[in-house]
Amino acid sequence: MSNNPVSARPVRLDTAQLKESCGTLRCGDRVLLSGTVYTARDAAHKRIFELLNSSSPLPFDLNGAVIYYAGPTPAPEGKAVGSCGPTTSSRMDAYTPRLMSLGLIATIGKGERSEEVYRAVKENRGVYFCATGGAGALLSRHIRSAEIIAFPELGCEAVRRLTVFELPVTVAADCSGGIIFERQAE
Repeated sequence: MSNNPVSARPVRLDTAQLKESCGTLRCGDRVLLSGTVYTARDAAHKRIFELLNSSSPLPFDLNGAVIYYAGPTPAPEGKAVGSCGPTTSSRMDAYTPRLMSLGLIATIGKGERSEEVYRAVKENRGVYFCATGGAGALLSRHIRSAEIIAFPELGCEAVRRLTVFELPVTVAADCSGGIIFERQAE
């Protein structure tokens, strides 16, 4: 666990600032994130890797991108999305190091990650954010717009471009090596 104190007030950041700001974020910091975020879960990651492996264009530019491991439910009238909570991040661990090496700056999910992901966060000067699991209806209030940009046949797992406003997240792994999850000695 990091010895860094948790910030008293949340840091307000736009996703466009993340690349420059990652070095100042510390494990435990609360962040209100605004800007463009892409959703992608297991099935979408598999399809993205098929595109990478065939040198085909990706549905969005990875450079400086943020991926939210979520599959929003259908939007009720007047809303951008229905419930939109994080899924278990470790299911994307096999994909994350390569995506970070290609420019992905941050991921948002819940739970611990593999040592390879923590190493990729550090080596690529990125960040892993956690969002509160079980609070998808509350988190959806921070989503201003949602557009399917790839793989519509995947339903809720299609890749969406979200515009978020002050999405509440916590820095769970920072680029200085801080990890919020307490490690048990083996």
